[in-house]
Amino acid sequence: MKSAIYPGSFDPLTYGHINIINRGRKIFDRVVVAVAGNMSKNTTFTIDERADIIRELFRGVKGVEVVSFRGLLVNYMSRRGIRTILRGLRTFSDFEYEFQMAMGNKKLAQEVETLFMITEGEYSYISSSIIKEIVALGGSARGMVPPLVEKQLRGKLRVERAAVRRGR
Repeated sequence: MKSAIYPGSFDPLTYGHINIINRGRKIFDRVVVAVAGNMSKNTTFTIDERADIIRELFRGVKGVEVVSFRGLLVNYMSRRGIRTILRGLRTFSDFEYEFQMAMGNKKLAQEVETLFMITEGEYSYISSSIIKEIVALGGSARGMVPPLVEKQLRGKLRVERAAVRRGR
């Protein structure tokens, strides 16, 4: 069985991410969506919340497995016997960052290959940080994230705003 791992913070999952997952399913028998516990990012959702949302959205979809992990991606891949990383690219600046990550992963594990997939045009402007800002300011993220994601994000941001108002 040919598998690829699609790692990311997915905070929140967007239609751009979903597009990469679905297109990856056409190439690989299984796409493992690996929700990362990234120490360098301040996430809105916990790692478990992000994984649960993705599991709900892909419930019953053949060829998609959702996991969470902490630590080095290549170590997790080695334990799972996966050798291909699937990554989406929206812009040239994405490529610069992703190229560095791919070369770092290759240095750590020679057997690992990274496959870059260009995001389809209609999703190229979507980023998780823009979505969070839109929703935090009361705007609609329709067409950028699934309704479940927007609902969960609105609830989470409402709780965070209330805590800030209370001085926490």
